Amino acid sequence: MTKVEVSFKHLPTTAVSDATGGHTNLRSDIKPLADHFKIAGRAVTVRLPDGENGAVLEAIRAASEGDILVIDAKGNKNRAVAGDFVLSLAKGIGVQGFVVDGVIRDIAAIRELDFPVFSLGTTVAAGNKNGGGKVNVPIAIGGVTVRPGDYIIGDVDGVVVVPQEDAEHIVAAAEVKVKKDEIRAQEAHVNGKESIIAYLDKVLASFS
Repeated sequence: MTKVEVSFKHLPTTAVSDATGGHTNLRSDIKPLADHFKIAGRAVTVRLPDGENGAVLEAIRAASEGDILVIDAKGNKNRAVAGDFVLSLAKGIGVQGFVVDGVIRDIAAIRELDFPVFSLGTTVAAGNKNGGGKVNVPIAIGGVTVRPGDYIIGDVDGVVVVPQEDAEHIVAAAEVKVKKDEIRAQEAHVNGKESIIAYLDKVLASFS
């Protein structure tokens, strides 16, 4: 992992979101299949025709270790973009996780794989393989544009996209935010109720 990726891996998505101004958060309905999943890496993008999934295999073949497949499946909740076998292939070559504006299937087996998936949920139906998908092109997913190589950071709170040219700046700003939050918590709780009231009074006074 690069230095930037390591830094993002140790930052909560909430701090990264604050650093971006909240403009590149995916919709909240794209959720992790397990609360402990944490991803931070570069995007390999996939644009799928509605109900298709053939290009997912092409994207896995094109991915480098640590990459994250970000899949525009048009929000289709009827046809899965992948099941446990395809995800096992991705995991086996070092793909870090999937972020899907769509659904997956074989959820029990995927949980056993312990492979991070962020999606709209699950289905029983397989996707079609008639072709027509595109890999490593700009896509729109969860209300956000994602380009190949952009950074994807995901945890239990959601998924944030960081444009690759902004990555170092966003890391620095998010680290500052984390430190400020730590200082704020210490200030507010140092003397129990007394310091909580003092903190609230200070903040409320700033509103006037």
